[in-house]
Amino acid sequence: NAKRAGFDGVQIHAVHEGYLIDQFAIAFFNQRTDEYGGSLENRLRFAREILDEIKKTCGKDFPVTLRYSVKSFIKDWRVGGLPGEKFVEKGKDIEEGLAAAKLLVQYGYDALDVDVGCYDAWWWNHPPMYQEKGLYVPYAKMVKEAVNVPVICAGRMDNPDLAFKAVSDGACDIVSLGRPLLADPDYVNKLRAGHTASIRPCLSCHEGCMGRIQEYSVLNCAVNPQACRERTERLVPTTQKKRVLIIGGGVAGCEAARVLALRGYEPVVYEKADRLGGNLIPGGVPSFKEDDHALAAWYTHELKELGVKVHLNTVMDMDAIRKFKAEAVILATGSKPKLFTLGSVAVHSAADVLLGKVKAGQDVAIIGGGLVGCELALWLRDQNKNVTVIEALPKILAVNAPLCHANSEMLAALIPFKGIHTLTSAKAKGYDGNSLEVEMPEGTQGVKADTVIAAVGYTAENALYNELRDEIAELYLLGDARRVANIMYAIWDAYEVASQI
Repeated sequence: NAKRAGFDGVQIHAVHEGYLIDQFAIAFFNQRTDEYGGSLENRLRFAREILDEIKKTCGKDFPVTLRYSVKSFIKDWRVGGLPGEKFVEKGKDIEEGLAAAKLLVQYGYDALDVDVGCYDAWWWNHPPMYQEKGLYVPYAKMVKEAVNVPVICAGRMDNPDLAFKAVSDGACDIVSLGRPLLADPDYVNKLRAGHTASIRPCLSCHEGCMGRIQEYSVLNCAVNPQACRERTERLVPTTQKKRVLIIGGGVAGCEAARVLALRGYEPVVYEKADRLGGNLIPGGVPSFKEDDHALAAWYTHELKELGVKVHLNTVMDMDAIRKFKAEAVILATGSKPKLFTLGSVAVHSAADVLLGKVKAGQDVAIIGGGLVGCELALWLRDQNKNVTVIEALPKILAVNAPLCHANSEMLAALIPFKGIHTLTSAKAKGYDGNSLEVEMPEGTQGVKADTVIAAVGYTAENALYNELRDEIAELYLLGDARRVANIMYAIWDAYEVASQI
């Protein structure tokens, strides 16, 4: 059917990720005693027979490639290995993986699309931001040196320089992109034209793609609200130009300005900070969150290209808004961290620590084991700090965790692996500057800490909206200012409102 439809070839999503054909190939799963079990050749028989039938039906010259995991990273049932972790591989190790690659090419597969991992180590097959960019390149290079067919490499290859280097160094013949094309379907055309600054970055967040698929929803993208909805969510040009005042230059404000400018409006953005991006700026400080800064840079570039006027270091109050005389006003004023005191000592916000406004000491206690607290702990631990996370709920990442299992499970596994201490079902009660008093079900204990950081959530900054709602007819509240959520909500909320104005 694929050949009749005009496809040049097909790829078998097969000896990969722990799917059925991969389960045949891995002795850990395959306990058969017939001709499909036992030796490596027997375990690859199913993959060979599939290929033989395709070639028999479509012709020997019809290309058939194979998505292929060269290493499983299985520690045990439903337990995956982490980057840098020493463990006994219970799945397919590199030696067997390369031997299998040679056999698969010998059987007639025309190219191998290389990755590593399986569903027991899902964070390898669907790498979140906690994995390095280009993580499959070393494995693709091993396969490339072992076989004589083209080798394809995916795995966070969205950085053009990284992709070009992988090919020029001979690690692979072809670079494969998946999620980056959801973020920006014009990626390749922009790259060809040399317009790399206009490529919308993928965050490896999985919020719109794998996370939604995992929840039996439809495929989308957190940073591209039009992904897989191109027809229903196409932008309609305006028939009348309105001056739209946007207060707040975080992702919601920037997305609203971008969409309005594309539709023909004249948006003007006022931002109190010295750069656009909002929470992307502190959020993108850890190296594993560098794409947050890339997204902020993309919005800055896009608004400049669209001719949107942006005023930085400017606070807009009610009088300034009245004087502007906009025909519509959008408030995208974001959120602020929840802070409190312990006795007479104020705790610090995660943002202040990330931005260097507060220098963390050697012994750090983080109150709050959600996404912000755990990512902050990881960043501080990478600086060799002694870190303890105190979480009131029975486990960390119990609420507001990443939607996709690959992200949430890898982050949860990295916390103990990195040597970060956690106290769950625990509440901070007092702090004397050296020790944090923590109440737990079994009693009270002290946690050595010269720095205490709060990561217990955010509250919406919507006071300005409440003051203006009865005064301005066309007034909109967007993103965190309306409801504190994640980046996907902020961008989609802004897109949907701006596309309907």
